[in-house]
Amino acid sequence: MASSGTRRSSTLFAPAASGPQSASTVAAPPRVGEQIQRLRSERRMTLDELSRAAGVSKSMLSEIERDKANPTIAVAWRLTNALGVSLDSLFAQQKAPEAIAVSGPHEIPTLSGHEARYQLRVWGPIELAGKFEWYELTLQAGGALVSNAHEPGTREHLTVLQGAIEIEAAGATRKLKAADTARYIADEPHAIRNAGKGEAKALLVVIHG
Repeated sequence: MASSGTRRSSTLFAPAASGPQSASTVAAPPRVGEQIQRLRSERRMTLDELSRAAGVSKSMLSEIERDKANPTIAVAWRLTNALGVSLDSLFAQQKAPEAIAVSGPHEIPTLSGHEARYQLRVWGPIELAGKFEWYELTLQAGGALVSNAHEPGTREHLTVLQGAIEIEAAGATRKLKAADTARYIADEPHAIRNAGKGEAKALLVVIHG
């Protein structure tokens, strides 16, 4: 989800595990690091230069390029901006797009904050990242998704599917129950908290300014 929030502190481009899958049904993850290294070399940029331009540590960039670590959407977004390419170009396919493309549950990227007791399933396509994103948010009892300010003009829209959720934004706090929808500014620090004793689920849509 949008830039420098807590929600982006974990790896995002790894498929969610959903039990054993046969080799024929599980697609290999994209080799993002090789693409970034190729683009950097084409532009005659050193690791130091790309690190400074993207605001990503040199050690993390080195790990990403060697495919030892997968970048979050926020990090990939900063790297592609610094390289002057679009984010979806990292995942461009050579074949023609399918009329109907279907993704199985094991192909949906998942971001987990274990200590914060939340999970985000990334339903939006990667090419829309940084523009329009949607997620399935699961909060365990006591769980919270706390974010820093996103880009100016960014708004979030959250619909509670199960349980009770509390939204804190722009100095205000509102409690929501199942089927309630909250729309709020997200270009200031904000938080989504489980306000009940059981698991809570919500649909979260982020529209960037």
